[in-house]
Amino acid sequence: MTAERAARKPRGERTRARRIRRARLVRTTAFKLTIVYLAVFGGLALGLIAYISNTTKDIIDRQLEAAIEGESAELVNEFRRTGLFKLMSTIERRSMRPDANLYLITDFSGNPIAGNVAELIYDPADVVTGAAFPVRYTRLVPAEGAERATHRALARLSVLGGHYRLLVGRDVEDRIEFSAIISRSIRGAMVVVAVLALLSWAFISRVVLRKVDAIGGSTRQIVAGDLSRRLPTDASGDEFDRLAVGVNTMLDEIERLHAGLQEVSQNIAHDLKTPLTRVRNRLDEMLRTHTEGPEREATLAATIEDCDQLIRTFDALLTIARVESHTTAVALERTDFSAVVEDMGEFYEPAAEDAGMQLVVDVTPGLAIPGEPTLLRTMIANLLDNAMKYGASEANIVELRLQRVGDDAVLTVRDHGAGVAEGDRARLTDRFVRMDAARSKPGAGLGLSMVKAIVGHHGGQLSLEDANPGLAVRISLPLAS
Repeated sequence: MTAERAARKPRGERTRARRIRRARLVRTTAFKLTIVYLAVFGGLALGLIAYISNTTKDIIDRQLEAAIEGESAELVNEFRRTGLFKLMSTIERRSMRPDANLYLITDFSGNPIAGNVAELIYDPADVVTGAAFPVRYTRLVPAEGAERATHRALARLSVLGGHYRLLVGRDVEDRIEFSAIISRSIRGAMVVVAVLALLSWAFISRVVLRKVDAIGGSTRQIVAGDLSRRLPTDASGDEFDRLAVGVNTMLDEIERLHAGLQEVSQNIAHDLKTPLTRVRNRLDEMLRTHTEGPEREATLAATIEDCDQLIRTFDALLTIARVESHTTAVALERTDFSAVVEDMGEFYEPAAEDAGMQLVVDVTPGLAIPGEPTLLRTMIANLLDNAMKYGASEANIVELRLQRVGDDAVLTVRDHGAGVAEGDRARLTDRFVRMDAARSKPGAGLGLSMVKAIVGHHGGQLSLEDANPGLAVRISLPLAS
């Protein structure tokens, strides 16, 4: 009994799973689109077939009525020319032909005197002299091999002289059969359209659901913390594939930012914890030893310097955040960029001399850009600080150049130092990244990050190039119109 229940349980679960899948299929967009397509194309097919059927029927009816009218007029004229007996002879002769039309001559009492109609059934209300009307008839002599049966026809009644009447008709069974074929074709076409629509829906739904399920599974793993996971692609180029490619690109950027955040956190822990520890230790030493005189002043000065470094680090972070947010506080206005660069060159010449370096300034005058002067000065200051800090060499030259290239003002700051390896240049603009692994030189690794933010705010382009020797930082900013 236990084994039977255990065997039933998986089957029950499979049944429920199938029901759930079917319910999901019905709720899919593919199902809704299939219903719309079925209604639209079914309606179009039905309308087209109905139009063709009705048009064909009208054409056949007109041709049939025209043939009956023409033959009736011919026989009436023959009666007028040759008389009744000659007309009876003509009708008897025509009645003997295979697949002959309907002919009937009656006297004033309605008795048949010539023709091939044994029985005629019609509604007197339909009878209009000179116009075709529907009748049911039985042939006097059935066609060879055919049973005697009642058929439908379209007939026309003409009044002859002497109260004689002439009925000429055409069998319409073929036309009725044609209409029946059209009706069956319409029903068959609707069935085929419905079946094909359902098959298409089932196929599309399964394909779409499979891709959606694959995307859903990947996203759940990503949400769970696996940032290396990517949405599956099949190189089909369809909407889902393009969406997956776009999302994967976004995930690449998120993973990069997440890794950068981890690195930033580690660097912050190192760069901020160290000066805070020194401040704490100095103050603790002062309290324990009651330091006085020059030693106390030196300790306080070093403590203030560490605090200033912390403040500068946080100011740099706030400036980067403020610039990257594109706030109105850093709105752009027409600025003489050439004058700003020349002023910064003059300001840093003494600092370069104190560092034993030569600052070469080459500025094309009159270049104006949409900018914020304070941010532009901060950008140039960071570039010159980095160049003088890391560009020491035998030449000890730092170049500051501003030129016009097309519609851009191109600022270049170059040192003649050891340079930076190509694989490391892209990381230089990340926050708290320093090529000085030992972090023996002052700074927090935010200089080029701030430069990148300022350049982005001004709509420019930043590139780090190998100057061979040294590193060249090139910034292109659009000129003011």
